[in-house]
Amino acid sequence: MKIIITLSFLILAIISFSQTKFIAHRGASFLAPENTIASAKLGWELGADAVEIDIHLSMDNRVMVIHDKNTKRTCKGKNMEVKSSPSTLLRDLDAGSFKDEKFKGEKIPFLSEVIEIIPENRKLVIELKSGSDIIPQVKRVVEKTSKSEQLVFISFNWDAIVKTKSEFPDNACYWLSALKPGLKKRMEKAAEIGLEGVNLRFSLIDEKIMALANELGLEILSWTVDDPKEAKRLSELGVKQITTNRPKWLKEELDKL
Repeated sequence: MKIIITLSFLILAIISFSQTKFIAHRGASFLAPENTIASAKLGWELGADAVEIDIHLSMDNRVMVIHDKNTKRTCKGKNMEVKSSPSTLLRDLDAGSFKDEKFKGEKIPFLSEVIEIIPENRKLVIELKSGSDIIPQVKRVVEKTSKSEQLVFISFNWDAIVKTKSEFPDNACYWLSALKPGLKKRMEKAAEIGLEGVNLRFSLIDEKIMALANELGLEILSWTVDDPKEAKRLSELGVKQITTNRPKWLKEELDKL
């Protein structure tokens, strides 16, 4: 009986691991400059099921792919506020050599540029870093592409993700959180308004959270995991999508466990 139970557990674990999908955090950001075309391409080339990027709105209402509110960290100390800078000047900056000189000349991409390189059967996860003011501009971008079905939206801003779901009812939308207090109520509200799920910091996820999610019909995503043992724990709990800086490496390490 013990042998049968052990074998059953191993079979379930293997199935669980094989079903786990990996989202490349800001692209393959361990190897390439985050939130660039190079990083996004590499993420998909390394087998990621999806690439995650961050967006802000420029002064002239262009949707720019960048994590921070300013360019200081990723553009060699050139400190420009994204929302108060025209896209032409932002595009003149070098967004690659902060990672490695071989990436010198990488630009801050437009959202439209990243959307157009999404491979077939892969996803692009778009994190709205600002408020809901960016949504009309995102909608204009999405209306011009044939790849709208490959887009997923996430945001820490509750109002922004609710309005995003309203504007993009056919796209999966997830609320991001790193906080335990109030999480249950937010999850209940997320289910009520039709969000697909919540995207949680890995340390928040346990059996109780997974049970609540299953009860509410919500999917749990996790960020940002580069530890194979943690990825194994999450996968065994039933987390189907894990965000990581190292998609290929993490998958290979998880398969060894």
